[in-house]
Amino acid sequence: MFKSPIQSLQSVGVGVLAVLFVVSESHAATCESLQTLSLPHTTITLAQSVAAGAFTSPDAGRPGAPPTADFKQLPAFCRVGATLRPSTDSDIKIEVWLPLTDWNGKFQGVGNGGLAGFLIFRGMAQALRRGYATASTDTGHTGGTAAPFLGHPEKLVDFADRAVHEMTTTAKAIVQSFYDARPKLSYWNSCSGGGRQGLIAAQRFPDDYDGIVAGAPVISQTRMVTWGMHVGHAALKEPRYTIPPSKYPMIHQAVMNACDAGDGLRDDLISDPRSCRFDVKTIECQGGDSASCLTTAQLETARALTNPLLHPKTGESIYAGLAWGTELGWALRIGGPAPQIFGLEYFKYVFYKDPNWDWRTFDLAAAVAITDRAEYRMLNAIDPDLKRFRQRGGKLLLYHGWSDPNFSAQPTIDYYESLRAVAGAERIAEWARLFLAPGMGHCGGGNGPNAFDPLAALEQWVEQGRAPGSIIATSMTDGKADRTRPLCPYPQVAKYNGTGSIDEARSFTCRLP
Repeated sequence: MFKSPIQSLQSVGVGVLAVLFVVSESHAATCESLQTLSLPHTTITLAQSVAAGAFTSPDAGRPGAPPTADFKQLPAFCRVGATLRPSTDSDIKIEVWLPLTDWNGKFQGVGNGGLAGFLIFRGMAQALRRGYATASTDTGHTGGTAAPFLGHPEKLVDFADRAVHEMTTTAKAIVQSFYDARPKLSYWNSCSGGGRQGLIAAQRFPDDYDGIVAGAPVISQTRMVTWGMHVGHAALKEPRYTIPPSKYPMIHQAVMNACDAGDGLRDDLISDPRSCRFDVKTIECQGGDSASCLTTAQLETARALTNPLLHPKTGESIYAGLAWGTELGWALRIGGPAPQIFGLEYFKYVFYKDPNWDWRTFDLAAAVAITDRAEYRMLNAIDPDLKRFRQRGGKLLLYHGWSDPNFSAQPTIDYYESLRAVAGAERIAEWARLFLAPGMGHCGGGNGPNAFDPLAALEQWVEQGRAPGSIIATSMTDGKADRTRPLCPYPQVAKYNGTGSIDEARSFTCRLP
C-alpha cells in the first residue's frame, strides 16, 4: 500500500531520519540536460550549473533587492528557469534551485510580499543553504504593480493562487527528473503576502505541502487594502489631519508610559496590546499645536488608525485597527503624500479598473460594495476548513508581530480562532499553532525579540512529532544578542518567573493568561 511522506516518516524511528534523507551525489540527469525536459504547459528557459559562491542575483541594483553579499556563501547548485502558461494569457516565471551535493531530500517553496512581480532570490538562498531544493515565482507578472491585471483576468487568477500551485507541481517534477526521487517532504516558508499564499495552499491545494510557515499572513486581502485606503484617506485628505512623523516618538512614549507595565514588567514591551487602555485624548493639545501633543484633527487620524473600521451604514466590522505599540511605524500607512501604494494599485487596476482614479474620491461604503464581490474572493485566504490538509498530516505554524505597523495581528488571531471553531478546541494544537511576538514589526524588526527560526520548529514538528511548546526569539543590537524571550503558542503568553534577568528567555514560562 502506498504511504504518504508523513506516514512513511511516522513508520520509522527518529534515529533513522538522517539515513532517510541521505541522497546520492550522482544524479539521474545532468543540470544542463534539464533544458530539454518536457512538462505540461512549461518551457524550460535556463538550466545551468552554478559553482559555489558564484551566483550573482539578476536583481542586483534594483531598489529593495538584497545585497550581493547575501549570495556569496551559496553552495554549488543547478539553476533552472522556466515559463509556465496554464492559461492562454499566463506568463508565469519560476526558478528552481537544486543542490549539486548534500540535498536533504526535501523541497521548500518561497513566497512573495506585496503585489509580487519578482522572484525571491534571498528566500531561495536561505533554503538552499539548508540543503533544500527550492523554488520561487513572480506569480505571472513583472514588477510590484497591479497594472498587468487591468484587462487580463487570467493574470489576476495567476497572482491569486494558480501561479504558486503551478510552480510547486512543476518544481517537484524537476526535482524528480534531476535526482530520480521526489521530495520526501515539502515545506512552505514565507511572510506577509507569502503568508497568504501559504494559507491558500493549505486551503485549496492541501497536497502541495506537508508543513507551512505563514508569517503575518494577509488573511483578507480585499478588506485589508480597503482599510488601508480608508486610513490613508483619513490622514492625508487635508493637511490638518496629517500627523507629522516627528510626533510618532511622542505618541509611542505616551503609549508605553500607559501600558508597558501592564504585564507586571517595565521592559519596553507590551505583551498583549489588547489589554492596553491608552486614551489618545490624554495627549490632545490644550492650546496651540506643538511637538508634544496632537490637535483635534490629528486625534481623529490616530483613532481611525487604531480603532476597528466599521461599515458606515451597517456597523459591520470591516477590519481591525493597528495595535498600540506600532506608533514608530505609522509612516508606512499615513506618512503620505498618498495612501500606501498597494491599496492604490488594487483600487486603480483591480477594483475600479481606472488608472486615473483619484484616491481623494475614496468612499468607504462604495469600496466595500465592490471589494466584497464574489469575483475577488480568490484573493483572500479566509477559509477555516482545512480538513484535507489536517487529515493528510499537514502542520501549520502561524506567527505575527504584535507591533506590526502594516496591518494588525488581530485578523491572524481571528483566523486561528475560526480554525479552532471548525476543527475543535481540543484538537487544534495537534496540527496548527499561532505565535505572537511582542514588540516585533512586520515580518521582523521592531523593538522586541524578533529573530527566530519558525522553519526549524516546523521541521521538528513534522519529522519528529515534537510540537513547538515555545520558540526562542532574540533581539540583536549591533550584531550582538541582548535579549531573548520565548514566543508562546496562543493563547499562552510568556510570564516572568519572578527571578532571573528579564532579558533571558529562561526567566519566563509559557502560561495561560
